[in-house]
Amino acid sequence: MNETEATPKNIVLIGFMGCGKSTVGRELHQRLGYRLMDIDQIIEETMGKRITEIFREQGESAFRDFETIQLQEISKQTDTRHIISTGGGIVIRPENRALLRKLGYVVWLRAPENIIYERTSRNRDRPLLNAPNAREKISDLLAEREPWYRETAHLRVDTAGLESHELATGILESARYFFAHPA
Repeated sequence: MNETEATPKNIVLIGFMGCGKSTVGRELHQRLGYRLMDIDQIIEETMGKRITEIFREQGESAFRDFETIQLQEISKQTDTRHIISTGGGIVIRPENRALLRKLGYVVWLRAPENIIYERTSRNRDRPLLNAPNAREKISDLLAEREPWYRETAHLRVDTAGLESHELATGILESARYFFAHPA
């Protein structure tokens, strides 16, 4: 089998906010030339609003509806070879978890709670963390979502202490194997 045949189709990045999905997604896009599809960015462009505005005006449930719609739209596409970067809460809904696994090779990017807090604490564009005790909120959300990330992912990658190019190398090697040896 040549390298082209072993190259993965869609690679889907999941994980909590601040774990590096956007950064690693850009690195994978540069290496493979696959189209980068950032679900949050697509929603913002489609709705003509920032995610913080959607949360404030329509609520989290409406935002989660938009995520599901976008996953359904992506799953209808006949062309593959995308890097799909998701929002941290996309795994909340069971139908999203199933869609993510159907879309391709799902990689769960993880980071320790303290690193997530450092990476996200100064960013006001994170509506779920605009709370009096953001660190406690991170802890609670991580505990709630971790089983769903685990259920959805084909691969778990701890991002702490690694550069995006190192993460991308490991993900690509695992993805090549996954697509060359389907279960």
